[in-house]
Amino acid sequence: MTRLKHTSQFRKPEGQPLSNRSKQHAAKHDSAEGSAKPGTGLLQRLGPGLITGAADDDPSGIATYSQAGAQFGYGLLWTVFLTLPFMIAIQLVSARIGRVTGKGLAANVLQLAPRWIVLGLVSLLVIANTFNIAADIAAMAEALSLVIGGLNHEHALIFAAGSTLLQVFVPYRRYSPVLKFLTLTLFAYVATAFTVEIPWSTALLAAVWPKATISADYFLMVVAVLGTTISPYLFFWQASQEVEEMNQGKRDKPLRDLPTGGAPEIARIKADTIVGMLLSNSIAFFIILTTAAVLNGNGITRINSATEAAEALRPLAGDFTFALFALGIIGTGLLAIPVLAGSAAYAVAETFGWHATLEAKPEKAIGFYAIIAAATIIGFGLGFTGIDSIHMLVWSAVLNGIVAVPVMAMMMLIVSSRAIMGRFKARSRLVALGWLGTAIMALAVLALLGSSAIG
Repeated sequence: MTRLKHTSQFRKPEGQPLSNRSKQHAAKHDSAEGSAKPGTGLLQRLGPGLITGAADDDPSGIATYSQAGAQFGYGLLWTVFLTLPFMIAIQLVSARIGRVTGKGLAANVLQLAPRWIVLGLVSLLVIANTFNIAADIAAMAEALSLVIGGLNHEHALIFAAGSTLLQVFVPYRRYSPVLKFLTLTLFAYVATAFTVEIPWSTALLAAVWPKATISADYFLMVVAVLGTTISPYLFFWQASQEVEEMNQGKRDKPLRDLPTGGAPEIARIKADTIVGMLLSNSIAFFIILTTAAVLNGNGITRINSATEAAEALRPLAGDFTFALFALGIIGTGLLAIPVLAGSAAYAVAETFGWHATLEAKPEKAIGFYAIIAAATIIGFGLGFTGIDSIHMLVWSAVLNGIVAVPVMAMMMLIVSSRAIMGRFKARSRLVALGWLGTAIMALAVLALLGSSAIG
């Protein structure tokens, strides 16, 4: 869409007021800037929400869902439905904040909290993301080794270097379609489910009418699924991607700056986010379903990584199912690593007031790109330390939990503030869902911290 230009068409000569007709034209102009191109199809309107939802199913998430299926069979399918409305609500809040204010999440949080608190939360986010990147790179490298052979460290280097170079040297307007295309790799897990024998009636009954299981392991797995689904890096990423989209000239003004209009943009954000989160949780459903049918059904109840799940599937379900599962790990990792590194970079850059955009040339946003490179390179380097990937995931989950609750609370305060959001202040239903999700996440974090202390 050609970017609307602020020409003299709406300018008044100095000292002269605008006529009524000029005011109407200006209002229409501003309204057009706040909406997507009329007639644009759904696929063209999908973007930040779709990519964010897909990035949630990274190799670390696949490992969590695989363990849920292997350990408890179909008994945890219901968690996918439980988390969906809260996931949609909090990501809608994130996207709305970015689009309405024209600033990322960290920049908005600075309006509510002292810089030292924001810096502390952002530091924990960066550390958690780096551990997560390390685990994801390791899983991708192992998966590629299983499929084609070769050395894990060599494959890890290729993935780390390739991801960094793409983010640094490919502008956002060209890189975004690549990320959108990578979301298709998630459908490997849908296909995988249809290559194995699944007792559908049993599985669906367990999903809608789960049997009550009272045990510490069961409760902790519920907490793990919740923490995997609702992660703070997704909040920072989606808010910043809305700003990136706005700055590309498709919708080139913060919504709160428009005197009228903006409803089509809010509708686009809602559709984009709902589709992205539905995709994310649908894939989680199929991963739990497949591993429950094959692994739990054959007595395998302990999975420590996504690649271990793929290896376990091979003798039980065949080479084709194994290949789909393993290639899915690689595809999701290619999508997740840029999101993890990028969200860390946006958060740090906004906290310090640096230029933060994937559209900038490297020399114009040195600090921003340095964070992306550092997080990815350190993540790659952690693979040589001998630290077990499971430990890295546990640390990442604990740190993410510590960051998520206060950030979610601040997001709810921001989106409920007329001073910050103007006429785009969230409605009571979204506010209620967001606060409920925050409360549930707080309980999950307390349980996770308690279990970590006991362990």
